[in-house]
Amino acid sequence: MPQFPNQQVLARQAAATPRGLAVLGDFFAARAAGAEIWDIEGRRFIDFAGGIAVMNVGHGHPRVLAAVRGQLERFTHTSYQTVPYESYIALAEKLNGLTPGSHAKKTALFSTGAEAVENAVKIARAHTGRSGVIAFGGAFHGRSLLALSLTGKVEGYKAGFGPFPAEIFHVPFPDAHTDLALTRAAVERLFRTDIEPARVAAMIFEPVQGEGGFNVIRPEAVGWMRELCDEHGIVLIADEVQTGFGRTGRLFAMEHHLERSGVVADIMTLAKSLAAGLPLSAVTGRAQIMDAPARGGLGGTYAGNPLAVAAAHAVIDIMREEDLPARGAGLGQRLRTLLEAERHALPRIADVRGPGAMVAVEFRDPATGAPDAGFARRVQAGALDRGLLLLGCGMDANVIRFLFPLTIAEPLFEEALGILRDSLRAA
Repeated sequence: MPQFPNQQVLARQAAATPRGLAVLGDFFAARAAGAEIWDIEGRRFIDFAGGIAVMNVGHGHPRVLAAVRGQLERFTHTSYQTVPYESYIALAEKLNGLTPGSHAKKTALFSTGAEAVENAVKIARAHTGRSGVIAFGGAFHGRSLLALSLTGKVEGYKAGFGPFPAEIFHVPFPDAHTDLALTRAAVERLFRTDIEPARVAAMIFEPVQGEGGFNVIRPEAVGWMRELCDEHGIVLIADEVQTGFGRTGRLFAMEHHLERSGVVADIMTLAKSLAAGLPLSAVTGRAQIMDAPARGGLGGTYAGNPLAVAAAHAVIDIMREEDLPARGAGLGQRLRTLLEAERHALPRIADVRGPGAMVAVEFRDPATGAPDAGFARRVQAGALDRGLLLLGCGMDANVIRFLFPLTIAEPLFEEALGILRDSLRAA
């Protein structure tokens, strides 16, 4: 083994892979367990990135491993559209029952979050016979071309990849910093100047924007969108790819809005932590809407892969039996308490936000109020040097988000909070 194997692999990485694949660290994973990752030189890192919100049940959960091993011994692939299997149907039944709302639902399985989003739009267009889609500034819905057109950020995502599909429109996202009146006015203007509502198929939103900075939608905005969509026959799509499976203190973020105001989406997109690291996504929606595409209009060679489906069944059982949404909410509150305490001594902390375990901290120059991406990078780099993995986000790259596994052991969580505190102070 070379003395510095990470450096050896870095040289191969630069020669073999394109620069567009930006990576966080200069090290390479060898193994992972729970909320810890070890690199090929034996260094340990506490994982507060979670594979970008994928590992809510942690790395290598025994229930997930057992489920995948069991399926591996039976068969790994048939393509559901060629030779179907009962486990796909059972997972669809579970998701139909678990997602908010008592109405009749159906579910189709796919491979990635972007694939789920694109199919949700396809289904909405088939149901309405319309083409337009309204999305929000700051949104992230994936990297394939239609999903990228829905994404509301140019730098780092859309630059250099246009032109994009037509009839995609963006309006301001109504979070704590953007009044709903501004969003409503933008939609009214859109209907006067760009597209009439009778040509809009869908409105898509994240209950909490992920890449955009963990921006939480105003509760009253969800009710307004529901009324708007009902008035004009528009399909309301909730993108829960990042917010789903316990991250916000409920199994799904839309449960908060069902409890507050009785609002449910027509379609939900799910992925990331659905299958604990195996590629699986889902579109769950009202049965009559989901049935709109013609026979053969939905699917994919790997869509609903049986290994990933087995993992998803285990994830759902783990979420329920270990009460992970509630545990995540408790851990998130402890993290927010630490960040708010540090805020008194660190005026660059401009905001601490997010429901449940979906927590973020935003940094701004205290003198000018300008976004301080440099400070965010220093905190992230300092934490990495101390063995804690953190991810940035936000329109101005001045936000750090926390995506720890909800199964993280108490001593490890306390250790991570200590590293975070030290990194904030040292930055």
